[in-house]
Amino acid sequence: MSTTGGDWGDEAPERFYVVTRGHTQPAGEAALDLVTLIVSRAEPAPSMPPEHAAILRLCGSPLSVAEVSAYLRLPVSAVTQLLADLVAGERVEARAAVPAALLPDRALLEAVMHGLQRL
Repeated sequence: MSTTGGDWGDEAPERFYVVTRGHTQPAGEAALDLVTLIVSRAEPAPSMPPEHAAILRLCGSPLSVAEVSAYLRLPVSAVTQLLADLVAGERVEARAAVPAALLPDRALLEAVMHGLQRL
């Protein structure tokens, strides 16, 4: 077991502190959970931190926060902070995940089924 990396292998906790620029709480009102979809709204800038640029390249099509975390191989807490910075800078858009479809009323389904059986 690594004494500096915990569940993240050889990654030292100090690296995550540097990656998030010392921020421990997301800025602004960005409420991001694991299934929030992230979509790029801008291209990476040359002066941008590499993690921010990687997120912008990855999210050309919608990806969940969990997927971004997995692709970057960073903890969700660090990715959430990075995404909050990008949302605040209007470089990415955070969208609520598509809710599961509501099931139609059982009586309606039975009426349709009986109608089809009579045909």
